[in-house]
Amino acid sequence: MKPVPPKEYALPLHVERHGTDGSPIVLLHGFGGSSFSWRYWIPALAANHQVWAVDLKAHGSAPAPEDDRYTPHDHAELICRLIIQQDFRNVTLFGHSMGGGIALLVALRLLEQGRLERLVLVASAAYAQRLPPFVKMACQGRLAAVFFTLVPKRVLIRWILRTIVYDPSAISGAQVEAYAEPLRSAAHRRGLIKTARDIIPPDLEQLSARFVEIDVPTLLMWGRHDRVVPLSVGERLLEELPNATLEVMEECGHLPPEEVPKDSLKIVESFLRGDVSSTPSQE
Repeated sequence: MKPVPPKEYALPLHVERHGTDGSPIVLLHGFGGSSFSWRYWIPALAANHQVWAVDLKAHGSAPAPEDDRYTPHDHAELICRLIIQQDFRNVTLFGHSMGGGIALLVALRLLEQGRLERLVLVASAAYAQRLPPFVKMACQGRLAAVFFTLVPKRVLIRWILRTIVYDPSAISGAQVEAYAEPLRSAAHRRGLIKTARDIIPPDLEQLSARFVEIDVPTLLMWGRHDRVVPLSVGERLLEELPNATLEVMEECGHLPPEEVPKDSLKIVESFLRGDVSSTPSQE
């Protein structure tokens, strides 16, 4: 992996570039995650693409500035600026969970620029829904700040992971530590709380009404047992996006790239080759 020198962009992001040839892929993780979420997919994707793995503002190794620009629109603006600054063409945008919602906002912003070639949305936020417990917890402002400070970070992350995967026994110590490390920073805890507080755009209804405009080939991937963003969201996106296909991963929760990395990667590679048609997934 190769971190992109900060001088190449003046943005509060952390970006690691993998591979040197092929069209660009930009990877956007979910709330509280990082580019670590894509670790099983990156080597294979980098064999034929430039892969740009992004840590969003206040996530992973990205900066966590003391401002109030942590809305989905703010995150999307930073990704659009990255794409334009690097002059990406024919870009494939991957988004997981909150990162999928951000990817949809980026897609709407790039519609008329001809830069976006494909979308891969994994358990993607998209419509109004009940917030999962760990996001609701982070929305509690000062109470959340105290809670995140006092509770051991590995204990907290292990509990969160156990609530969102299909098989809790498969959670590894390395996985827990990777997601726990940013929470040891007070600045990152503040940034996560701000992100949670503003995670639902006030114009969500107007935005979702525009999803029909996103006509690029889109792969939707969901775990059958996702308790964070239910499969019904993927099924609705399948109906509303004009060029989408839905793949449902069995015995899988909210983290297909980590829970079923080999099977999910095969589907992604097939999609990137153009082998996946825009038809509903097998039930």
